[in-house]
Amino acid sequence: MAALKYAGLEDTDSEEELPPGWEERTTKDGWVYYANHLEEKTQWEHPKSGKRKRVAGDLPYGWEQETDENGQVYFVDHINKRTTYLDPRLAFTVEDNPVKPTTRQKYDGNSTAMEILQGRDLSGKVVIITGANSGIGFETAKSLALHGACVILACRSLARGEDAVQRILGEWHKAKVEAMTLDLASLQSVQHFAEEFKSKNLPLHILICNAAVFGVPWSLTEDGLESTFQVNHLGHFYLVQLLEDVLRQSSPARVVVVSSESHRFTEINDSSGKLDFSLLSPSKKEYWAMLAYNRSKLCNILFSNELNRRLSAHGVTSNAVHPGNMIYSSIHRSWWVYTLLFTLARPFTKSMALFVYLTEFTEEGGSSAAPVGLKGLLLYGCCRYLTYI
Repeated sequence: MAALKYAGLEDTDSEEELPPGWEERTTKDGWVYYANHLEEKTQWEHPKSGKRKRVAGDLPYGWEQETDENGQVYFVDHINKRTTYLDPRLAFTVEDNPVKPTTRQKYDGNSTAMEILQGRDLSGKVVIITGANSGIGFETAKSLALHGACVILACRSLARGEDAVQRILGEWHKAKVEAMTLDLASLQSVQHFAEEFKSKNLPLHILICNAAVFGVPWSLTEDGLESTFQVNHLGHFYLVQLLEDVLRQSSPARVVVVSSESHRFTEINDSSGKLDFSLLSPSKKEYWAMLAYNRSKLCNILFSNELNRRLSAHGVTSNAVHPGNMIYSSIHRSWWVYTLLFTLARPFTKSMALFVYLTEFTEEGGSSAAPVGLKGLLLYGCCRYLTYI
């Protein structure tokens, strides 16, 4: 057995016996992991059997689970007045079922992000999340960070980003989180963010394009484009182009684009079936906030599909995700009418604490990337991605 040979104990009698220098531990949510004190590393699989396990049942009467200042779980026996780092339930572990249920069977509308990630070790993974200081972005950043990932919160306001970082560190002081400035309404800001990230010489395993505006009055960005279109789509399009080389070098890697089911209620083609750019970045006279949002979400999906076709052969997949029809977040804050509607619907919505990303994989294929650069070339590249679908 490969795991047995790796441990250097091919001739031992029991596959459950731990090699010298190894210790069995449990996480807060009951998953068993193994610490190798000789090499100072941890893993989920048993070093000899290769099995994954979790503890079964509740703690015995009189026992309580606590966490020390280093974030490690320990157990208090109130009856015998003693503490130990050894979970008393380790004698009653069960093997993780190798035949895993499908996503549809395993998760439902009450599933939390922490439940989806249960038992996953994301140590060594680097994640960028746009708009991560609040709402869906914050819950995603927190969940990934609490499972070991190094998470960069890309936020328009650095102060709010730093506040979000402190909230995550308040839950686990060893979390690897950092805030960086990114204003998607400025192509120059997007470029500066990409350059600053690359200067860190980090890999990039997951890029989550989450930030968005909704129901905002018509306005032009400093680049002369309608703000909803640029923030929700074009800014993310440019960001992915600038970081594409890092994603390829970090493969397997993934891009997740947060879209919306509302993409179905719009069109971006003219009467002849060709892409109508005037619909993407409309004039003030032709602007309607809801339609602008829907069109930007349709662009998200078309871009994600084409990106996956072009990059999946290079180890980078792209997924578009609909976060749910009844997710209560702060996206409605731009107009009091939407705020009122969201408030009335609040009792029937799913709270942010219960949010989870569910992604659908698109088919593989594709190769070359579209050109990027100044605004004209960027828009040209964006249109090429949209018309390829």
